[in-house]
This record gives sequence, C-alpha cells and structure tokens, in this order.
Amino acid sequence: MTESSPEPLDDLYEERIRRPVVRWQSMKEDGKDSNGLRRTETLPEMRPGRRGGRRRLRPRNNNDEDGDSGSLQHSFLRVPVGLSGRSSPSVASMGSEPESCIDDTRYMTDDDDVIDEYDNVTLMYAKHEKIPMKDFGSEIRATMDIDHLLNKAVLLLDLQETSLEEIFAKIIHEMDIQEPEFTSEQVRSVLFTQDAGNQFHILSRTVQSICTTGSVGGSFDYDQTWICALCMLNTVQHRHVAIARLSHPTNLGRTMQDLRFIIIVIAPSRAKGTKTALETTRTFATLFADMEIRQRLVMAQSVEQFRSTLLSAAKELAMDQNQWRERKSSIHLSHAKEQIFGPEAWYPFRGLVEEFKRRLAIYPSDYLDGIRGHKTVQKLFSTVVFLYFACLLPAIAFGVLNDDNTKGAINVRKVIIAQAIGGIFFSLFGGQPMIILLTTVPLAIYIKVIFKISQELGYDFLAMYACVGLFCQMFLILYSATELCSLMKFATRSAEEMFSLFIAIAFTVESIRAIHNSFKKNYNDCDTSAISMKAARTALNAFKNGSNADSIVGNITSSMSIGDTGSLCRRDTSILYMLLMFGTLWLGLFLYNFRKTPYLTRSRREWLADYALPASVLIMSFTGSYAFSDIEKDRFNLRFEFPLIQMADVTSLPPSGYFVCLLLGFSLSFLFFIDQNITSAIVNNNQNKLKKGTSHNLDLFVVALLNMFLSVFGLPWMHGALPHSPLHLRALADVEERVSQGHVHEVIMNVRETRLASLIAHVMILVSMFFLIPYPLQLIPTSVLHGLFLYMALTSLSGNEMFERLLLLITEQQAYPPTHYIRKVPQRKVHLFTACQLLQLIILCAFGFSPYPFIEMVFPIVCFFFLPIRHTLIPRLIDYKYLDALDGRH
Repeated sequence: MTESSPEPLDDLYEERIRRPVVRWQSMKEDGKDSNGLRRTETLPEMRPGRRGGRRRLRPRNNNDEDGDSGSLQHSFLRVPVGLSGRSSPSVASMGSEPESCIDDTRYMTDDDDVIDEYDNVTLMYAKHEKIPMKDFGSEIRATMDIDHLLNKAVLLLDLQETSLEEIFAKIIHEMDIQEPEFTSEQVRSVLFTQDAGNQFHILSRTVQSICTTGSVGGSFDYDQTWICALCMLNTVQHRHVAIARLSHPTNLGRTMQDLRFIIIVIAPSRAKGTKTALETTRTFATLFADMEIRQRLVMAQSVEQFRSTLLSAAKELAMDQNQWRERKSSIHLSHAKEQIFGPEAWYPFRGLVEEFKRRLAIYPSDYLDGIRGHKTVQKLFSTVVFLYFACLLPAIAFGVLNDDNTKGAINVRKVIIAQAIGGIFFSLFGGQPMIILLTTVPLAIYIKVIFKISQELGYDFLAMYACVGLFCQMFLILYSATELCSLMKFATRSAEEMFSLFIAIAFTVESIRAIHNSFKKNYNDCDTSAISMKAARTALNAFKNGSNADSIVGNITSSMSIGDTGSLCRRDTSILYMLLMFGTLWLGLFLYNFRKTPYLTRSRREWLADYALPASVLIMSFTGSYAFSDIEKDRFNLRFEFPLIQMADVTSLPPSGYFVCLLLGFSLSFLFFIDQNITSAIVNNNQNKLKKGTSHNLDLFVVALLNMFLSVFGLPWMHGALPHSPLHLRALADVEERVSQGHVHEVIMNVRETRLASLIAHVMILVSMFFLIPYPLQLIPTSVLHGLFLYMALTSLSGNEMFERLLLLITEQQAYPPTHYIRKVPQRKVHLFTACQLLQLIILCAFGFSPYPFIEMVFPIVCFFFLPIRHTLIPRLIDYKYLDALDGRH
C-alpha cells in the first residue's frame, strides 16, 4: 500500500492524541482573591485533523464569552520537544503555574483553519537586570528630577479603564495633548513590542520592584501594585513623565495582577548620562517602591495633593538617607580614631610583631599557592615573563636617567643589580608578596637634588647619598615601630590621584627634556656654514686630484660630520630619535588597547595587551638598530670605569654635612612613607579580594632594611611602585566580566597570593646582569627607553578620576559618563573640587621641578601636607556629602 509522505514539519503532528483544552478564569469577583484561578469549562476535544496539515491556535477575545469582561482568561501552551510517537502538544494544567498567564486572551483550536506554515509563531526575547535604588540623599539629580519633572508631568487620577490598551491609550492621549513633540502612535510603537507593524500586548521595557519570599531556592515575588514603562524617542528634546492612578486594583496580566499605579517615562535618545530614560525611571521607581508612599498617594484627593505628596516624600527620603549616612560615617570615623589614638595603639613594635606572626603562620602557603590549583602553573609562567620585562626595561630606563643626573655615579648597571637584589630580598622577607619594588621618578628627582647639593657644597656624592639614605631609613623604622601607617587611613583617593599624575608628568618632562637635548645638540650646537664651506673645499680638492665619485662622497661625508669646533652634527640622529620615541609610544598603546579590538581570539588579545611593553621596546629597538643601521644612534653608557658595588665613606663628611643629610633624609622619609603606603593601600583594596591580610608596618620595615644596604653600597633606592604592583596582582588573578546598567566591567574573583612569580623574575634579572650585558641590552637606543617613559605616563592615567574630571572641562555635557560623582554632585562642585586638586598639583610640580635644589628637596613634605589641607580647608568649600562622593572609597 502506497501513501504520500507528509511534509517534514507535519511529522510532529501525525497520530497525536488530542487532549481537552482547559479554560481558566480568575476568581477576582466580589472581593475574591485576585491570585486564585478556577476552571470554568472544558472545551470540546480536539478532533484529529487531516494529515499533512497543522492546527493554528487562534486568539479569542474574552469579551466574546459570558461573564465579566474584566476577568482574566488564559490558556497555557506547552511546546513539544521530540518527534512523532511522543506526547502531543497540550494545554498544561494551570494549577501549579498560575503566574504563566500573560495577557487577556485565550486560545481556541479551529479545526477548519489548517495552515502549512507557522505564520503566527514568534520568538520573544526577555532579559532581566537588577538596578540599584536611587539614593536621594547623595544623588543630587534625584531631587532635581522630582522638582522639575513633576511640575509639568501628566497626572491622571482614578482611571476607570480596565484593559492595558485602554489605560495606556488614555495616558498617551493626555501626553499628546500637552506636548506637541511626539504623537500617540510614536509612543505606542516604542512602548509596546511589535511584529511587522502588529503590536503585542507586552510592554518593551519596564521597571518593577521585587522582594525575596524567604523560601528555599531564592524565590522572589513582584510588587504588582505599580509598574514603570520607559521608552526613548528621537523626536523629543526633553524628558516627559506621566503618572496614572487607577480607580481600583486591576488585573492586567502577569506581574500586574493588582495594578494601581502606572508611570510612563519618555526621554530623548541622545541625553546626558544622568538624564536618560532609565535614570529618570529609577528616580520615580524608588519612590513607588515604598509601600508607605504608595498608600499616601492612594489617599490623595486631588492632582495637587498627589503632586505635593510626591514632592514631600522625596525630601523625606533624602533626609532619612542623609541621617543614616551621617551615623555610619560617624561610627567609621570614631572606629578609625580609636584604632589610631587608642590606649594600646602606640605600643612600640606592637603592630610590626603582630603582622610578622600572622605572615609567618602562612609563609609556606605563599610558595605552595604558586603551584597548586587550576591553571596556576600557567598563570605563574606568564606572570614571571611579564614581571621580567616590566622590571628590567624600566630599570634600564631609570638607569639612563640617573646616569644623566649623577654623571655616571649611579648608572644602568647599578640600577639593574639593585633591582635584582631588592626584588629577591622583598620576595623572601616582605609582608605583602604582591608588592613590586622599583626605583621611581620621584626618587630619581631626589637623587638629582642630592647630587646638585653635594656639588655646590663640595661633598663626596656617594658619601652624602649614603648618609641621607641611612637617616631616611632610620626615620622609616621609627614610623614602623610607632604604627604611623595607621595615619594613612586619613589619606583619601585624591592624594593617590595627584601623586599618580605628578609621576606621569615627571615621566613626560624627562622624555621631552631628552628629545630637546638631542635636537639642541644636533641642530643648534654645530656651525652649518662652516661645515658647508669645508665640504665644498674638500670636494674641490678631491676633484682636482682626480679622485673617483665614491671617494669624493666619502670625503664630503666625513667633513660634514665634524665642524670647525669639533662638535658632531647629526640631524638625522635627532629625527630618528623622535621617530623611535613616539613610535615606541604608539606601538605600546596600540598593543595595550588591543584587547578592545575584535581581532584574533580573546586570549590572544589579552596576551598581546599583557606584553605590550616588552613587545614595543623589542620591535622598535630592532627597527632602530637594523632598519636604520647607517644612522648614528644614542645608546646608554654602561660605565665600566665605575665599580659595580662600592662602599661609601660616610666619615668623610664634615659635621655640617651630617646636618644637611639629616634634613634631606627627613624629607625623603615622607616620600618613602607616602609612596609605600599608597601602593600598599591600592594592592590591599577590598575589590582585589586578598585573603592573607595586610602588613603595612612590616613592609615598611623591610623596605627600610633593604635601602640601608643599598645606601651604603651606592645603589639606587627603591620602594613599592605603581602600576607594577597592581599589574602583578592582576596577572595572578582570575577575572570575570560583569555587565551593570549597560556598562561592562571586570571583577577579580580570586588571586594566587604567591612569592614565586616575583622571586623567579628577579633571579632571571640577576642572571641577565651577567649574560645580557653589554649585548644585546646595549642595542636598545635611549630614544626607545624615553618612549617607554611616555608609555608608562599615559597608561598610568587609566582609571585616574582626577584626570577624567579634567577631561570633563572640555567634554560635551551630553557625553558625560554616568559615574557616581556625576549623579551625586552638582556640576559646579565637581569642577570646583577638580580646580582645588589642580592647584595642589601645580604647587607640587613647582617644588618638584624647581631649578633650585634646596626648594626641590621639600616636595615630599609638600605632598604630605596636602592630607591636612584635604580635611580642613577643602570641607569649607565643598560639603562633606559631596566630598564623600568625589573623594571617598568606592
């Protein structure tokens, strides 16, 4: 027997057992429970249809049935998964899932209406996102929005309509009358989900409050008495708000079964970050999420009373939140003072001993954590490679800088050996293994100050350097013994930001100074007229003597290289210097930002970004050495005439010299104290989720012991450095991307707190000292190293809020990011605080880059005194609640 085969999709519907369709109706009649559902009737059994056809579920309006038109009638279709022979699609029992009812329609089968395609089947994508409540006490825009938008908002009370379409049609019609910027059709088209011009009875974007039910499994329930619908239109220039109160609670479907209030927010598509549709909706949703406020709004008898109730509720909420914040701040401040000024806080070496005992108990795990765990060895290897280049290349760059400042007394070889010794010592004995020690630009500036003063006073530089270092480290040991690190609890983020910007400016100044010296040497310090005359005479003499062309060109070139004064004149060298320096900067930034591009895979993008620094240096060094091999290049001098390690004779100084060294050491101790503790605070930030505790006093004590050794043997000082320390931590961390309010940010999930990465990397640096010098390290041009300075300066600006606020001065207001301080602080206060920081930064730079060494030596003290200025003078200009948003811990 032959039979025509059905179409492929029809196999799903062949030989099915048709089950009865059950119609459900809400029991919200005469005060009955609105959440109850009862079975009203059983529809006729679905008869088997013709083969090759499919049945269509056709919506039928509730008004066609007997009974109350406002009652909710639904059926729920369970979609089959499988092929013929399995259970057929049926209308599932609603007893266990009454919340699955979505709209006002029920579906019936039509045996006579058979179609061959899924014309009415649509996929619906839904996404839920948690957004924070609006803080009326700190977010200045919240109260401003209520005051401004309520004055022109459309307020409708006691609407009699009972269907979703009728209610929204009424509200939108009233908005259309008052506002000519848009039409009702435009608003409906964006408020409701559409398909080929047909609107579904589903709101596209809504905001509601939910609460947990307390049951097992994380169950929650919607607050179904109110809902906010929001949309954006290109045609509007301002925000518009409409609020409607229904005459009685109405069941309008899932999550709206007891609806009483409807809020509609319309905003421009292109708006300032704090004035978007979502931000405005958050403002009103926070008020309506309060049950007491909703009850007061229900009792309002007129539109004016309704408006005044919302206004007063916003002010009361702001007052309550401010009082709660003040109590919390007072408790935190008293706790901090108790820790610092308590009866046991100043016990000598107490904090140091406690931190040492705590770290000693977990000391073995500092090594084991580097080899155990999923992908730990892989992370360890990549971190070692990263730290090797991230510490070696800046050490060479700082060596070149110190070599120029001290005329070779502290040179590249000394900086590299000091980096290896200091890194190994701190890896073994330091309290926080995530901290990386480096010599820094502020230290290089201070070394230059000591060199200038020693030259002016006629003292031996290395002896004076050692004496200043010893006095400084004695002060650091005193700070560690008396737990003065606790004072850094009063150091705010603004101090970190200013000091970070100062370091970036110092990097930039040194690079610009280097390229200026190159152009000055090769452009201004050679006599071009004399060289031209000498070249002409050389060519004429060679021509008379019958020399060939190659010989004439060689004679001209040699004559042009040296002027009458004997100075070199290589203009191509200066041009190449500029190209290599800015080329290193461009390539490094390109690779650093490569993770933001869509190219390659994510892991390879991350790999390129992590190795941006060494890759840019190696590529540009190769380019300069081989692509431009015929051009003379500036290379750093290894200074083999100076001994690598030389003990200083501190007894050679006169008595007055010790007094000068004491003053210099005291000022230098502030620089060490601030830099070390700021680095430690950033590393131990709660967001990094470190588990082994802090050790500020122990770290400072170990740094002091290390620098005593470095001072005596004429090696450069070092302390905890930025950004290497947080980058080291991040390299050993597991990071996940999270999306919050449309913004993607990375969250650290776990950090492998191990000493192995830093220890192995610095052992490799020590080996490089004996096997990579002079070659191939000396092939790196100094222009590439100064390009590295520029790269470090610009990359350090990432995440610096002071720099971001400086950019706001030249940024269009609509492009302002919705950061916490933009939402919580008036714009003029934001710019006022930025101006105060900028003034302090200018003062710091004036001292730090002064041509007079005795003024330059006090810049660490100036930086330290910015702390009391922040807590005494700045609050007179800006309220504490604004300062908390601008300069608090987040």
